[in-house]
Amino acid sequence: MDKTTMYDLVVIGTGTAGTTIALNCRSKGLKVAIIDSMPFGGTCALRGCEPKKVLVEAAKTIDSNKKHENKGICVTDRVYMKWDELIRFKKSFTEPFPKEREDSYINAGIIPVHGKAKFIDKDTVKLEYMKTDKKNTNSHNDILKGKHIVIATGAKPMNLNVPGSENVITSDQFMDIKNHQLPESIVFIGGGYISFEFAHIAARSGVKKITILHRGKQPLNHFDSDLVNQLIQKSRDIGIDILLETNVGRIDKLVSDGKLVVNYSTSLESYPSDNPSSTLKTDMVVHGAGRIPNVEELDLKAGGIEYTPTGGIKVNEYLQSISNPIVYAAGDVAASGGAPLTPVASYDGNIVSHNILNGNTSKSNYNGLPSVVFTIPPIASVGLNEKEATKQGLQFRTNYKDTSSWYSSRRVGETHSGFKVLIEKESDRILGAHILGPHAEEVINIFSIAIRLGLTVKDLNDPILYTYPTNSSDVIYML
Repeated sequence: MDKTTMYDLVVIGTGTAGTTIALNCRSKGLKVAIIDSMPFGGTCALRGCEPKKVLVEAAKTIDSNKKHENKGICVTDRVYMKWDELIRFKKSFTEPFPKEREDSYINAGIIPVHGKAKFIDKDTVKLEYMKTDKKNTNSHNDILKGKHIVIATGAKPMNLNVPGSENVITSDQFMDIKNHQLPESIVFIGGGYISFEFAHIAARSGVKKITILHRGKQPLNHFDSDLVNQLIQKSRDIGIDILLETNVGRIDKLVSDGKLVVNYSTSLESYPSDNPSSTLKTDMVVHGAGRIPNVEELDLKAGGIEYTPTGGIKVNEYLQSISNPIVYAAGDVAASGGAPLTPVASYDGNIVSHNILNGNTSKSNYNGLPSVVFTIPPIASVGLNEKEATKQGLQFRTNYKDTSSWYSSRRVGETHSGFKVLIEKESDRILGAHILGPHAEEVINIFSIAIRLGLTVKDLNDPILYTYPTNSSDVIYML
């Protein structure tokens, strides 16, 4: 007979959101269990932004050497990336982390559980995990009841729904390739964060042929279109071929040499279309076509939990399930309006833990949330774009400029940079800011604070606020 244990709080997921909630609630004396079927730590620390940034920094080193060729730096062609050594360095961050996270739970008095959780009632999950001893391996089940249950399972790559998708690797697998070098050719499916970031890394690692296939008219559609067009040109200048309005039909694997053939159409009609199909022969195909909430194994219906067609948990402004009040959701899995970013997961975690401990008094507010694509150079955005501001009926002026001739770009050899800032006419408040260029990921934080706090141009354009010469000191010329 399965053992049933009662908890004040059961958390499903050990990423940023789940960990924040578990630790906050345990610190106030709640009896807490936390469950994960994967190594403890979540996407960001193990398979996402943290290890990716290690690869980005290596690519930036290669890029910087190349940009300074004939500017006082010599024999730049002798600087190259040894992929397997880079991955070993990356693992020095990721491999110790699951144990460190589990130890943090144990030290806090949280019960860590390795296994799969599935709802069997509104307040109950059934746990399936593997119990191993020297003689045999057998499945073992426990039942956990919670006064509150939090879903913080993050996201996973969406199903491509094309024949041959088993030949496609994910970004997780890309970051674990152990070869001395990446293959000579790579195709990325989808024109979002993952494809652009990893394509830029691959280009600096010596991959000869890189292609991004994107269904829409513009990739990175959450970013300013003028700056995206500059980034597209930069990407093409470093050898990345970007094909827009393409629909992947299937991916074949050749028996003769093991290479892959991506069949695609330049029509957005369902494949096959009336237009002749085209093919790309390549060594590797990488999934960059988006992610969906990771809820497939949870049996949300058994828990009385409503969700969107893509699996996002429907929540109210307190991040509480609209259909099961003991359940909360946080991070990428919540249909809350927050972007799928680590700061949102941390923010959501604090809101949820506050509401569990104090009742529903803390509401989510994502105003001023910045977002960055870590290409080289990076592109960053916060607040409204021109279409959104116009749709809201706001009266605003737009400052837009190509800054590739500015010293802050020229001194590092960057040929593609620019900004666009939206300012409300009557109040002079900052409504939105969009930046492409060196250290855009840092400069955007200034605008994020301005939008979050309702600051005006006058509040930001005092030169004494900034060290000089820095990229941040360029802010006064953007207003």
